[in-house]
Order: sequence, then structure tokens, then C-alpha cells
Amino acid sequence: MLGLDDCLTEVMAIPGALDALVVDHTSGMAVATSGADGFDVSASAAALSETVRATMDGLAQASPGGTVRIDDMIVVTDRGYHLLRTLDTPFEGPLVIYLHLDLKLANLALARHRLHTISSQLTM
Repeated sequence: MLGLDDCLTEVMAIPGALDALVVDHTSGMAVATSGADGFDVSASAAALSETVRATMDGLAQASPGGTVRIDDMIVVTDRGYHLLRTLDTPFEGPLVIYLHLDLKLANLALARHRLHTISSQLTM
């Protein structure tokens, strides 16, 4: 089982990783960060939490039964890949791992696979 710091060390070892955050989805606060230079971590964590919440609400409205569980979100921008992985954890609140990848250096499929593997070691 990985601790949060070890988890982020593993995440940052993914080829093309630029920065990573672990966000408490309930409070919108950053629990752990790595490589997060040049931006406001608190504001980013809150915005990422709200992005996940809005996506879950929107998909629930469009889904029969009104319930949706998001495993991963992938956003591709002109500046990179943004992966968000929701976690079922034994910790106090639900967590989200956010990973920002370089568009030219990263392999999206490999990064998603590694993020899934790493997150499963964290949540055992």
C-alpha cells in the first residue's frame, strides 16, 4: 500500500508528467501536490473538485436511474492531457488524483494504465 507522498512520486514517474495533485473531493482542498509550480494549488484543487462534481451531476441527469460513478476523466487541451481518477478510499473523504501530462511527451493510454495501477495500490 502506498502513502500519499509515495503515490505522487510514482505518478510523477509516469513519462510526460508535469504536475499532480491529490484533492479531497468533498472539501475541494489539495491533500498532496507534486511538481505544482507556477499556479495556485488551492484554487486549482477547488476548481478540479467542482469539475468532477459538475460532470457527475450532468451525467446523472442524462442517465437512467440518475446515478453515475466516474472512474476516470480525460480532458485534452492544446497544452496537455489532464487525467482525473476518483478513488474509493479508507480516508475521511473521497479523493481525486489529478495528473497533468505533456501533450508531446506523454502516452495517454500508458499514463491512464499506470495511474489506475498506482491508485489501486493507494486504496487497498
